[in-house]
Amino acid sequence: MWASLTFCYLYGDYFGLYKPGKLERMLEGAGPMGPASQGPLLVVALLLAVPGLMVLLSLLLPVRIARWLNIGLALFYAAFVAITMPGAWWFYLAYSSIEIVLCGFIAWFAWRWPLLE
Repeated sequence: MWASLTFCYLYGDYFGLYKPGKLERMLEGAGPMGPASQGPLLVVALLLAVPGLMVLLSLLLPVRIARWLNIGLALFYAAFVAITMPGAWWFYLAYSSIEIVLCGFIAWFAWRWPLLE
């Protein structure tokens, strides 16, 4: 589910490039959180890297740690996506809705994991 979530983020960002004026604003130095600079771009890079890393961490970490990390991060990402939805284009609302459902499933399945350790 983390991999699916990552793909939704990537495709949503890709289709966002088709919004009129988006590429022009990027060429003028606009970033995802204000003017493009190293700090905000690092934050965005880390936000996008974590779901991809959770695919591996969910398998490698002890079950108790993986459970709470999955629940906490899934709830964080669902809230983060929900905050960005108001006023968004339909394609983004569709992706965001799917992302929130995926986050809900991640948290639900993690909550139900048997603790065999």
